[in-house]
Amino acid sequence: MSRIGNKLINIPDGISVKVDNDFVTVSGSKGELKHKLANGINLKIISNQIKVERRDDSKLQRSLHGTTARVVENMIIGLSEGFSRKLEFKGVGFTVNVADDKLNMRLGYSHPVILDIPKSLTLSVIKSAIIVEGFDKVQVGAFAAKIRETKKPEVYKGKGIRYKEEIIKKKAGKAAQTSSA
Repeated sequence: MSRIGNKLINIPDGISVKVDNDFVTVSGSKGELKHKLANGINLKIISNQIKVERRDDSKLQRSLHGTTARVVENMIIGLSEGFSRKLEFKGVGFTVNVADDKLNMRLGYSHPVILDIPKSLTLSVIKSAIIVEGFDKVQVGAFAAKIRETKKPEVYKGKGIRYKEEIIKKKAGKAAQTSSA
């Protein structure tokens, strides 16, 4: 049995969960999220808790059982608390600012890198950190990855954009050669 899939999901105050046919809809003060349930996966709402059930014990059903439970839980957490991802940028002359729903970055290229910010996300820049916030975990993570992809961290000097918790192991440069002539 799946310990993750069998764990009950609490529904906090201010969040409503509806199950219609194959869709689960979670709505709160921040917005609304929908998710299509896989065949054989059912949700039962018992008072202020959700129980995820599967049709049988096939390998596919077992794998979808826990996954569906965590996706629904992340929808609830996102609409009640929200998600954030913090990135740091490091490099000489690197500047980042947010203006008119666009992220404007100067990262050492001959041109500025401009990314459109999705409507459901909010971005803020504090010193050398970019903070991506939103209620959809997938969108927050995808946009943070897109930002990081524009200038990946470099292993010799550590320049580039990296996640706050990411550790870059620096390599030693070209070693000085001794001449034995």
